[in-house]
Amino acid sequence: MQDITLHLLLLLFAAAFFAGFVDSIAGGGGLITVPAMLLAGIPPLQTLGTNKVQSICGAASATIAYARQGHVQLRTQLPMALMAVVGGMLGAALATIMPGDVLRIILPFLLIAIALYFAFKPNLNDVEKHGRMSATLFGFTFVPLIGFYDGAFGPGTGSFFMLAFVTLVGFGMLKATAHTKLLNFGSNLGSLIVFIFSGAILWKVGLTMGLGQFLGAQLGSRLAMRIGAKLIKPLLVVVCIAFAIKLLADPTNPVRVWLGF
Repeated sequence: MQDITLHLLLLLFAAAFFAGFVDSIAGGGGLITVPAMLLAGIPPLQTLGTNKVQSICGAASATIAYARQGHVQLRTQLPMALMAVVGGMLGAALATIMPGDVLRIILPFLLIAIALYFAFKPNLNDVEKHGRMSATLFGFTFVPLIGFYDGAFGPGTGSFFMLAFVTLVGFGMLKATAHTKLLNFGSNLGSLIVFIFSGAILWKVGLTMGLGQFLGAQLGSRLAMRIGAKLIKPLLVVVCIAFAIKLLADPTNPVRVWLGF
């Protein structure tokens, strides 16, 4: 593609700032950044690779903010983050043979189900509960699986991590959000390594948007820590529903093709 203009870079920076703000609280930043890059004329493969550059900046920013306030212990959670790195690498490496149409069919309904769960499940707050499995077992099972999904496909990863932390490990909403950003950083790092070797990254765009993501995530994470579940829960529901609508609105989505509308 031709060299991107300054005004497009500024618009992409603004989109990344907003995405970083939303993503640091409820996930779903890719819902904003990926369409923005495609509208700017960036080819799909370069969009996916470049998106990982700016996404990792936002995830790192939010992780640092949450860690400074003690909501996530980086040293003790390092093994879990490394499993996310491995999952992200494998997912990105195998992206070309993943059944993309199957994911496009299932994902909108998964997101709607997650939104309904968080909307109507009582007693979802910042208080920790007894988990169904230990954090260690979770780290060696579900974390690499979700990380693999992030590397191979991506949309909704933060929502999946949030749901898993709350329902399986028993984390409160704020702690789940903080740990989700750490694992998002890991899976983004793993897939970014693969994309770097494939040459599918526009560094000027990625770093410019990365700065926007970093600043937006600082603002969003601080607001989430101040308000907690009262902010995280409704925003997570809205992001999941919006993402599901966006996926189903795509004229090429297999569900729409099958239904003939």
